[in-house]
Amino acid sequence: MDTLLSICIGIGLSAACGFRIFVPPLVMSMASLFGHLTLSPSFEWMGSYSALVVFAVATGIEIAAYYIPWVDNLLDTIATPMAIAAGTFVTASVIPEGDPMLQWTVALIAGGGAAGTIQAFTGIGRLASTMMTGGLGNPLISTIESGGSIILSGLAIAVPVFTVCLVAVLLVFTLSKLGRSLAVKRERQEADMKSV
Repeated sequence: MDTLLSICIGIGLSAACGFRIFVPPLVMSMASLFGHLTLSPSFEWMGSYSALVVFAVATGIEIAAYYIPWVDNLLDTIATPMAIAAGTFVTASVIPEGDPMLQWTVALIAGGGAAGTIQAFTGIGRLASTMMTGGLGNPLISTIESGGSIILSGLAIAVPVFTVCLVAVLLVFTLSKLGRSLAVKRERQEADMKSV
Protein backbone atom coordinates (compact mmCIF):
# COMPACT_ATOMS: atom_id res chain seq x y z
CA MET A 1 0.00 0.00 0.00
CA ASP A 2 2.85 2.40 0.80
CA THR A 3 4.34 1.88 -2.66
CA LEU A 4 0.99 2.57 -4.35
CA LEU A 5 0.50 5.71 -2.26
CA SER A 6 4.04 6.83 -3.13
CA ILE A 7 3.34 6.31 -6.83
CA CYS A 8 0.16 8.41 -6.47
CA ILE A 9 2.19 11.18 -4.81
CA GLY A 10 4.78 10.96 -7.59
CA ILE A 11 2.21 11.16 -10.38
CA GLY A 12 0.54 14.20 -8.79
CA LEU A 13 3.87 15.97 -8.36
CA SER A 14 4.90 15.03 -11.89
CA ALA A 15 1.74 16.51 -13.36
CA ALA A 16 2.55 19.71 -11.45
CA CYS A 17 5.97 19.68 -13.18
CA GLY A 18 4.04 20.04 -16.43
CA PHE A 19 2.93 23.49 -15.27
CA ARG A 20 6.18 24.62 -13.57
CA ILE A 21 9.31 22.49 -13.38
CA PHE A 22 10.76 23.73 -10.09
CA VAL A 23 7.61 24.22 -7.98
CA PRO A 24 7.10 20.51 -7.16
CA PRO A 25 10.71 19.94 -6.01
CA LEU A 26 10.40 23.07 -3.84
CA VAL A 27 7.16 21.81 -2.28
CA MET A 28 8.73 18.36 -1.82
CA SER A 29 11.75 19.89 -0.10
CA MET A 30 9.53 21.85 2.29
CA ALA A 31 7.28 18.86 2.97
CA SER A 32 10.28 16.66 3.67
CA LEU A 33 11.84 19.22 6.01
CA PHE A 34 8.58 19.51 7.96
CA GLY A 35 8.11 15.73 8.12
CA HIS A 36 5.13 15.47 5.77
CA LEU A 37 6.90 13.55 2.99
CA THR A 38 9.25 10.61 3.08
CA LEU A 39 11.77 10.62 0.26
CA SER A 40 13.48 7.58 -1.18
CA PRO A 41 16.89 7.17 0.57
CA SER A 42 18.81 8.17 -2.58
CA PHE A 43 16.89 11.44 -2.69
CA GLU A 44 16.96 12.45 0.97
CA TRP A 45 19.25 15.35 0.03
CA MET A 46 16.13 17.08 -1.34
CA GLY A 47 14.97 17.49 2.25
CA SER A 48 17.95 19.67 3.20
CA TYR A 49 18.00 23.43 3.74
CA SER A 50 20.55 23.90 0.96
CA ALA A 51 18.28 22.07 -1.50
CA LEU A 52 15.35 24.20 -0.29
CA VAL A 53 17.29 27.39 -1.08
CA VAL A 54 18.32 26.13 -4.53
CA PHE A 55 14.76 25.07 -5.40
CA ALA A 56 13.34 28.37 -4.09
CA VAL A 57 15.72 30.44 -6.23
CA ALA A 58 15.10 28.28 -9.30
CA THR A 59 11.34 28.51 -8.76
CA GLY A 60 11.46 32.30 -8.43
CA ILE A 61 13.49 32.66 -11.62
CA GLU A 62 11.25 30.27 -13.54
CA ILE A 63 8.02 31.96 -12.46
CA ALA A 64 9.40 35.45 -13.18
CA ALA A 65 10.70 34.43 -16.62
CA TYR A 66 7.24 33.29 -17.70
CA TYR A 67 5.97 36.87 -17.26
CA ILE A 68 8.37 38.24 -19.88
CA PRO A 69 6.68 38.35 -23.31
CA TRP A 70 8.23 36.06 -25.93
CA VAL A 71 10.66 34.66 -23.34
CA ASP A 72 7.75 32.54 -22.12
CA ASN A 73 7.38 30.99 -25.59
CA LEU A 74 11.12 30.40 -25.78
CA LEU A 75 11.01 28.67 -22.39
CA ASP A 76 8.23 26.40 -23.64
CA THR A 77 10.53 25.02 -26.33
CA ILE A 78 12.94 23.69 -23.71
CA ALA A 79 10.36 23.10 -20.99
CA THR A 80 8.80 19.99 -22.52
CA PRO A 81 11.89 17.76 -22.35
CA MET A 82 12.81 19.31 -19.00
CA ALA A 83 9.30 18.66 -17.64
CA ILE A 84 9.54 15.00 -18.69
CA ALA A 85 12.90 14.71 -16.94
CA ALA A 86 11.61 16.54 -13.84
CA GLY A 87 8.45 14.43 -13.75
CA THR A 88 10.53 11.27 -13.94
CA PHE A 89 12.85 12.56 -11.23
CA VAL A 90 10.15 13.57 -8.74
CA THR A 91 8.27 10.30 -9.15
CA ALA A 92 11.45 8.26 -8.65
CA SER A 93 12.30 10.32 -5.58
CA VAL A 94 9.18 9.24 -3.68
CA ILE A 95 8.99 5.57 -4.72
CA PRO A 96 10.54 3.38 -2.03
CA GLU A 97 13.76 1.81 -3.19
CA GLY A 98 13.51 -1.78 -4.26
CA ASP A 99 13.94 -2.90 -7.82
CA PRO A 100 15.61 0.06 -9.61
CA MET A 101 14.29 -1.09 -12.98
CA LEU A 102 10.71 -0.96 -11.68
CA GLN A 103 11.29 2.35 -9.88
CA TRP A 104 12.65 4.13 -12.96
CA THR A 105 10.24 2.48 -15.41
CA VAL A 106 7.23 3.62 -13.39
CA ALA A 107 8.84 7.03 -12.92
CA LEU A 108 9.48 7.49 -16.65
CA ILE A 109 6.14 6.21 -17.91
CA ALA A 110 3.80 7.60 -15.25
CA GLY A 111 5.77 10.61 -14.04
CA GLY A 112 7.44 11.68 -17.26
CA GLY A 113 4.30 10.96 -19.27
CA ALA A 114 2.06 13.05 -17.02
CA ALA A 115 4.49 15.97 -16.95
CA GLY A 116 5.13 15.88 -20.71
CA THR A 117 1.45 15.75 -21.61
CA ILE A 118 0.52 18.66 -19.35
CA GLN A 119 3.52 20.71 -20.55
CA ALA A 120 2.70 20.10 -24.22
CA PHE A 121 -0.84 21.34 -23.67
CA THR A 122 0.27 24.45 -21.76
CA GLY A 123 2.85 25.23 -24.44
CA ILE A 124 0.20 25.04 -27.16
CA GLY A 125 -2.14 27.19 -25.07
CA ARG A 126 0.52 29.85 -24.58
CA LEU A 127 1.35 29.85 -28.30
CA ALA A 128 -2.35 30.28 -29.13
CA SER A 129 -2.58 33.13 -26.61
CA THR A 130 0.46 34.80 -28.15
CA MET A 131 -1.04 34.54 -31.63
CA MET A 132 -4.46 35.85 -30.53
CA THR A 133 -3.38 38.58 -28.09
CA GLY A 134 0.15 39.40 -29.22
CA GLY A 135 1.38 38.08 -25.86
CA LEU A 136 -0.83 40.36 -23.75
CA GLY A 137 -2.85 37.40 -22.44
CA ASN A 138 0.20 35.35 -21.51
CA PRO A 139 0.65 36.77 -17.98
CA LEU A 140 -2.83 35.50 -17.10
CA ILE A 141 -1.92 32.05 -18.43
CA SER A 142 1.37 32.16 -16.50
CA THR A 143 -0.47 33.00 -13.29
CA ILE A 144 -2.93 30.14 -13.79
CA GLU A 145 -0.10 27.69 -14.54
CA SER A 146 1.95 28.78 -11.51
CA GLY A 147 -1.07 28.56 -9.25
CA GLY A 148 -2.01 25.20 -10.72
CA SER A 149 1.47 23.85 -10.05
CA ILE A 150 1.44 25.05 -6.43
CA ILE A 151 -2.06 23.70 -5.74
CA LEU A 152 -1.44 20.38 -7.48
CA SER A 153 1.86 19.90 -5.63
CA GLY A 154 0.19 20.52 -2.28
CA LEU A 155 -2.72 18.23 -3.10
CA ALA A 156 -0.34 15.47 -4.26
CA ILE A 157 1.22 15.36 -0.81
CA ALA A 158 -1.96 15.95 1.23
CA VAL A 159 -4.47 13.80 -0.69
CA PRO A 160 -2.54 11.69 -3.22
CA VAL A 161 -5.34 9.35 -4.35
CA PHE A 162 -7.71 12.27 -5.03
CA THR A 163 -4.90 14.04 -6.88
CA VAL A 164 -4.27 11.05 -9.15
CA CYS A 165 -7.98 11.04 -10.04
CA LEU A 166 -7.77 14.76 -10.76
CA VAL A 167 -4.64 14.24 -12.88
CA ALA A 168 -6.40 11.45 -14.80
CA VAL A 169 -9.26 13.82 -15.63
CA LEU A 170 -6.74 16.52 -16.61
CA LEU A 171 -4.85 14.10 -18.86
CA VAL A 172 -8.01 12.84 -20.57
CA PHE A 173 -9.11 16.44 -21.16
CA THR A 174 -5.65 17.41 -22.42
CA LEU A 175 -5.30 14.45 -24.76
CA SER A 176 -8.80 14.96 -26.19
CA LYS A 177 -8.08 18.66 -26.82
CA LEU A 178 -4.75 17.82 -28.46
CA GLY A 179 -6.44 15.14 -30.56
CA ARG A 180 -9.15 17.54 -31.71
CA SER A 181 -6.55 20.19 -32.49
CA LEU A 182 -4.58 17.77 -34.64
CA ALA A 183 -7.75 16.59 -36.41
CA VAL A 184 -8.76 20.17 -37.26
CA LYS A 185 -5.25 20.90 -38.53
CA ARG A 186 -5.32 17.77 -40.71
CA GLU A 187 -8.74 18.71 -42.13
CA ARG A 188 -7.47 22.19 -43.01
CA GLN A 189 -4.42 20.72 -44.75
CA GLU A 190 -6.61 18.32 -46.72
CA ALA A 191 -8.95 21.18 -47.69
CA ASP A 192 -5.97 23.29 -48.78
CA MET A 193 -4.62 20.44 -50.91
CA LYS A 194 -8.02 19.93 -52.58
CA SER A 195 -8.26 23.63 -53.44
CA VAL A 196 -4.89 23.57 -55.24
